[in-house]
Amino acid sequence: MKIPMLNLYGQYKSIKREIDESIKNVIKNQAFIGGRYVEIFENSIARFCGTKFAVSLNSGTDALYLSLWSLGIGKGDEIITSPFTFIATAEAISRLDAKPVFVDIDPSTFNINYKQLEEKITKKTKAIIPVHLFGQPADMDEINKLARKYKLYVVEDAAQAIGAKYNNINAGNLGDIGCFSFYPSKNLGGYGDGGIVTTNKKTLAEKIRILKNHGSIIKYRNEIIGVSSRLDGIQASILSAKLFHLEKWNRIRRNIAKKYNRELKNIQFISIPFENGNVYHVYHQYTIRVKQNKRDRFKKYLEQNNISSIIYYPTPLHLLKAMQYLCYKKGNFPEAERASKEVLSLPIYPEMTDKQISCMVRIIKKFK
Repeated sequence: MKIPMLNLYGQYKSIKREIDESIKNVIKNQAFIGGRYVEIFENSIARFCGTKFAVSLNSGTDALYLSLWSLGIGKGDEIITSPFTFIATAEAISRLDAKPVFVDIDPSTFNINYKQLEEKITKKTKAIIPVHLFGQPADMDEINKLARKYKLYVVEDAAQAIGAKYNNINAGNLGDIGCFSFYPSKNLGGYGDGGIVTTNKKTLAEKIRILKNHGSIIKYRNEIIGVSSRLDGIQASILSAKLFHLEKWNRIRRNIAKKYNRELKNIQFISIPFENGNVYHVYHQYTIRVKQNKRDRFKKYLEQNNISSIIYYPTPLHLLKAMQYLCYKKGNFPEAERASKEVLSLPIYPEMTDKQISCMVRIIKKFK
């Protein structure tokens, strides 16, 4: 049996009528850039996250970039974040000529270790970007406490965590700004790129809205230099249709994770994911740890048995060639480096069948 990492076509078939109708409506009304369908989606996301405002953009990367830009981040500023994430988190900082400052991760959650944050704060520090990795929110109470103490902004990288909760508060409503991605593989994914920012601060929402549209609100009356970062109407309408199903899909992901946990918890070479008691983890990825001397061989074994798996992330950011200018060295962040050698993400998506799960578990248990 072939088991892929995800099944986007299967998801489409399950809501085909809604998706097709939403696309036809956009074409019929010729609302391709901005307009009614984008506004509907923005309002829906704001309600879903419990924030006052949501501003759609063309990617999760731009959500981070324009969020920092709207906060006035620039040359010489320092932004603290995790080295164990996708490069977009640090890339957004670097694009503004600010400096990414990394803090090692908590080995149990893969999220930034708040206990090491304070020692990295300097007079140049302007913000913290906690990453809710794999769908589990970071320790936001402790992060926000430090942010208040030192008067820092908190920008949530919630790209993988839409629908996740911390103390029953939705991701995207836990800091000054929340940033989401709608890359097709995300829990809420479009049929192309897309992103959004959420905030309760009107001034920030207005600034981002101006920045994303060439520095203007009224056409041809450009107030500042901006960029083109607009979500198109077709993606907005598709995402609106999918949003209706998101909570159900996230519940299914959690149920699959529980099945995995039950079956894999006693396998000696595997460590199952840890979930904090005060969070609602949405399992964008089901990421296990495999003993270093077995991880790559185990991955190859799964491939030979038609089971997909992915390593998120094989190289921590501080060791990437693109980040060499920061002058970090191997050994600076031992937990992130160890995680990169042990992590392996297994298939998890709402369309998975019990038969597929049972097949996977059976094959995994045969590995030696």
